[in-house]
Amino acid sequence: MTVEDLNADAWTVYGRRQLDRRYVPPVPEQLNWTPWAGVGPGAEILGDIAGKRVLDIGSGAGHHAVHLARAHGALVTAVELSPTQHQRAVSAHADVPRVRFVPGDVVDHLSTTAPFDAAYAVNSLAFIDPHRVLPALRAGLRPGAPLVLSLLHTDLHGHGPSTTVAPREQTIRLRDDPPLPVRMWVLAPRLWEDLLIEHGFRVEAVDLLHHPDESVPVVQQLIRARRLPDRRARVTSRPRTTRPPAPHAAVGVGAVVLGDRGVLLGRHRHGTLELPGGTVEAGESLEETVVRELAEETGLTVRPEDVTLLGTLVDHVGDVVRITVGALVTAWQGQPATQPHESVGDWAWYPLDRLPDGLFVCSAQILTAWRPDLPVDHAPAHFTPYAHRTSAEGVHRLRGRSEA
Repeated sequence: MTVEDLNADAWTVYGRRQLDRRYVPPVPEQLNWTPWAGVGPGAEILGDIAGKRVLDIGSGAGHHAVHLARAHGALVTAVELSPTQHQRAVSAHADVPRVRFVPGDVVDHLSTTAPFDAAYAVNSLAFIDPHRVLPALRAGLRPGAPLVLSLLHTDLHGHGPSTTVAPREQTIRLRDDPPLPVRMWVLAPRLWEDLLIEHGFRVEAVDLLHHPDESVPVVQQLIRARRLPDRRARVTSRPRTTRPPAPHAAVGVGAVVLGDRGVLLGRHRHGTLELPGGTVEAGESLEETVVRELAEETGLTVRPEDVTLLGTLVDHVGDVVRITVGALVTAWQGQPATQPHESVGDWAWYPLDRLPDGLFVCSAQILTAWRPDLPVDHAPAHFTPYAHRTSAEGVHRLRGRSEA
């Protein structure tokens, strides 16, 4: 049985249980992207949808589709794979104008219908393989059409999103009934963004929506994307020569791991104290390099989404240009410890107002780029902050410091 078949069977059982209870969810006054009424925005993030064709992906009992038709004048096609969920929608709302309830697979439906002006999914897209549904959505939406998705981020057990594109075990719960096992693509926002970009969408915003009760760990993510125009014929590129370029630069990362007791520093076998970090390997993103180096050098486990890149430092050693990217890490799992076969160990926490002498120059540069008020002396370097820093910081040169 495929993952999607397993999920369809689970939702069919769920729909049957709700039919037996004769439960029909009320049509909401606002489109709710989460199970909690009033949390987050409403249908306004879909834009002006009056008189426009809107696709409801995995429409369930149909109450969201009815809201959009009645309150916003949309022409909604509500597609639902589970026959019992479709039956719930039809039995309650079959006579609602401007809503068409369609049983079946949304990918199959998109292959046979005219492109839609907008599409949305309320907690349903994570049950479908994104590599199957996203190409179909791109083909089934007009250029510029919005696509809004609400998706699970953190579950009831506090289990956060995956950092690989693979389904994982979750459950559907309903009152006192036994939970229904499913497999869902519960992915980190950055993975969803990468997938959407790969399949021809531009991601405009990602919001995390929390349960009204702060003690409940559940978090939903709300992703707003837009279908990009069809691309023109691609322009080719080619190398000048088959020979690799002459080596002239070293590229690395350094991570400011900030905890309650200060910043994490280790001692190199050559005697300097330094931040965890190392050389970027071919094919890695900078965030992936930080995650890998922290695991290899300290034993700490860090998620890429918990890494904030600060900016790029450029200096030189002899005739070799040295490029160092600073990063800030404020969430991790585990305790730092010396790792076998690593050149840096004896990890310890140092308060920012009592930093030790003998810092490795790259670590010193990163620390003062992050906190210019720190009285740390180091060789000069050019620092370019990334976009999340304020524009007033600009591009500047970090000079050696001798403040008291």
